[in-house]
Amino acid sequence: MDYPGNLFVVAAPSGAGKSSLVKALMELDSAVQPSVSHTTRAPRGQEKHGREYFFASASEFDAMVESDAFIEWAHVHGQRYGTSKKAVEDRMAQGVDVILEIDFQGAIQIRKTFANAVLIFILPPSWEELRSRLERRGEDSAEVIELRLRNAADEMARASEFDFVIINELFERALFDLKAIVHAQRLRYSAQRRARADTFAALNIP
Repeated sequence: MDYPGNLFVVAAPSGAGKSSLVKALMELDSAVQPSVSHTTRAPRGQEKHGREYFFASASEFDAMVESDAFIEWAHVHGQRYGTSKKAVEDRMAQGVDVILEIDFQGAIQIRKTFANAVLIFILPPSWEELRSRLERRGEDSAEVIELRLRNAADEMARASEFDFVIINELFERALFDLKAIVHAQRLRYSAQRRARADTFAALNIP
């Protein structure tokens, strides 16, 4: 089903900076809003239930999987993450542009449900910089960092399956690129036709 709102899906290996970029985009563009994902992992730092994530037990997550409540869900770094289908559909039906930050597996799955979804992959400028960013976060042990780097190799090998790729070397430039993608998508014929159906009808454009 077509909705007046657009769906942007952003994926990246851990440490590439997707969360910072998406947060900065939403601060600049109030028409872009997140859909909060469910996860079985524990909260980190100042994270709150319903804000960064909906934190669910394994049994709660299982029940949602069985009821087909997720657009996508995946195992990531030993935990599970899922995106609520209803939450996304409701916002898009209201004309909101929804942005999702998810694992690359989930991004590819979403295209099967939402054919018009725009898939964006964020790359680091180098392996050295990716490792440095993970270490500077101070959230993970050395073993977890090595696991994230191994996973990153597999994730980045799938970048060709995305519509757009941004290399986050200079944050301001990467943010400009992300804004440009969002703006360009809004101006596509199909997106304008969905968002401004009344105008197209008034102008007798099929």
